[in-house]
Amino acid sequence: MLSKRIIPCLDVRGGKLTKGVRFKGNVDIGDPVEAARQYYGQGADEIVFYDITASSEGRDIMIDVVNRVAETIFIPFSVGGGIRTLEDMRRVILAGAEKVSVNSGAVENPRIITGGAVAFGSQSVVLGMDVKKVETSARIPSGYEIVIQGGRKHTGLDALWWAREAENLGAGEICLNSIDADGTLEGYELELTHRIATHVKIPVIASGGAGKKEHLLDVLTKAKADAALIASIVHYGTHTIGELKEFLAGGGVKVREVW
Repeated sequence: MLSKRIIPCLDVRGGKLTKGVRFKGNVDIGDPVEAARQYYGQGADEIVFYDITASSEGRDIMIDVVNRVAETIFIPFSVGGGIRTLEDMRRVILAGAEKVSVNSGAVENPRIITGGAVAFGSQSVVLGMDVKKVETSARIPSGYEIVIQGGRKHTGLDALWWAREAENLGAGEICLNSIDADGTLEGYELELTHRIATHVKIPVIASGGAGKKEHLLDVLTKAKADAALIASIVHYGTHTIGELKEFLAGGGVKVREVW
């Protein structure tokens, strides 16, 4: 059985580490480079970096911050935000990222998933999915809709359909974020996570809502996620990554040891 991964998420706005609730009311809380260094030292399995306003502002990702983070850590590093072309992907990988997360750009141009998989390997292409619960309909039978541009634009795409489609196009992993749970500290969206994780064959990272240790245990066991993305629970010092891993191991979850 593969180890479950614990992955701190660095949402970055204007070069600063930031955190909001349900994609709103963001507050700057620190330096992303220092945070990456701290989480690497605590035993993070990977780091995820999102330039959260790049897509909505129609600009390129802040490659200088990506460079600085990559120079600080020696674990897998995934970068997303404003990735629209293969050249964008190439720039991020050359800056030190092992994985590139495509979200809005993939919805607008699904061929970028296949192009990225061919150019850099499926293992380097992560589909970022920002999902909101809606009324079920013929168009959205799962009751979960894909929302893009930092939560600003509804697409009418069914989340379960899009996850399967992206897998067929060549995505090697899915980072699944519930907008409804994001930043609430009330737990992951277990129904959504379970539905996606059990209907695709690629790894699924659950994102949005972790506020206590038990939330990670639930999403990794009950919802079958392969990894848990975390933010507030470590940004605000509630727990260290070592404490989270110790708790999970005690609950029977296989995790990588903290060195």
